[in-house]
Amino acid sequence: MPLEVIGTFNVSRLQVLDHNGELDQEFDPKLSSDKLLKLYYYMLLNRRTDERMVKLQRQGRLGTFGASTGQEATICAATLAMGERDWFVPSYRESFGAVMRGMQLSKIFLYWSGHEEGNYTPEAPRTLPIQVIVGSQALHAVGIAYAIKYRREKESAVVTFFGDGATSQGDIHEAMNFASVWKVPVVFICQNNQWAISQPRSRQTNAKTIAQRAYAYDMPGIQVDGNDALAVYKVTKEALERAYQGQGPSFIEAENYRLTMHTTADDPTKYRKNEEVDFWWQREPLKRFRAFLESKALWSEAQQVKLEEQLNQEIETAVRDFESQKNFKVDAPFEHIFGTTHSVIESQRAEFLAEQLKRQQQEQEQERR
Repeated sequence: MPLEVIGTFNVSRLQVLDHNGELDQEFDPKLSSDKLLKLYYYMLLNRRTDERMVKLQRQGRLGTFGASTGQEATICAATLAMGERDWFVPSYRESFGAVMRGMQLSKIFLYWSGHEEGNYTPEAPRTLPIQVIVGSQALHAVGIAYAIKYRREKESAVVTFFGDGATSQGDIHEAMNFASVWKVPVVFICQNNQWAISQPRSRQTNAKTIAQRAYAYDMPGIQVDGNDALAVYKVTKEALERAYQGQGPSFIEAENYRLTMHTTADDPTKYRKNEEVDFWWQREPLKRFRAFLESKALWSEAQQVKLEEQLNQEIETAVRDFESQKNFKVDAPFEHIFGTTHSVIESQRAEFLAEQLKRQQQEQEQERR
């Protein structure tokens, strides 16, 4: 008997704005001027806050954190495409999506200084905390999406983010498999920033794209220029509409680049060539989007200067707010492990508090001497 072809696939790639900010009219999502300016505002706020946080960390005023410089278009455009009833499930580079959904800017500083209070964001409904455990948030996203389907909620879906390195984790594959089997409303966005810490994408997988993994789970997959805010918005919006209509999950591979370090504990010059970084700086998202806004007469140098001053004030206000908070509950992390108290956790809490008291007594004794 002849071989029978039971399935074929192809992977498309979308770019709406080229590297110079020139628009492809055919794929223009036709955002209003207000939305375009809102998008640029948050992308620039993301960039300037990243820069301020690096300085704070180097001064010993902030803990180690993972920057998102170069990935602003993917983060902010995908968030802009979401509705109020959608759930936002981030990894550790998407903080500004949470800020766009209402989270106080100072909460980012709190979180990256080790304060659990930074993850308490009632001001941003349906927005999950930052997740550092690589890939695990995708499982949470599928669980929420299953609940949405079970409750028959309308116009509600889940968007979850992870990096290219996370696609080597079993959690991602399990999440995609269950999402497809249950046909739940979830959008998977892989931020392919080309590096999983010091490992290049070429050592992660030999596949031509990461997007093609979607077809193993019988869901749509597309690759998009992740430095192109309009393209990211368009594919995210389409995936959400598909989810609202009960058509199940979608997978988006957003190709961008991590322009700075993996975290502030990392030195990327040890494993990346300057020529590669320079290549991607020429394609970075803010320069491209600003050129597009200027071509539409929506932006000028005077507006840029004014916005830079405004953002500097907002960031410094957030820094002062963060550094003015002192009375943190030292055992707060023990309260957020399970939904109810647990004897083992309470035993560990008691041991921790006893050790804290012992240290305080020793410090007081040294001061008396």
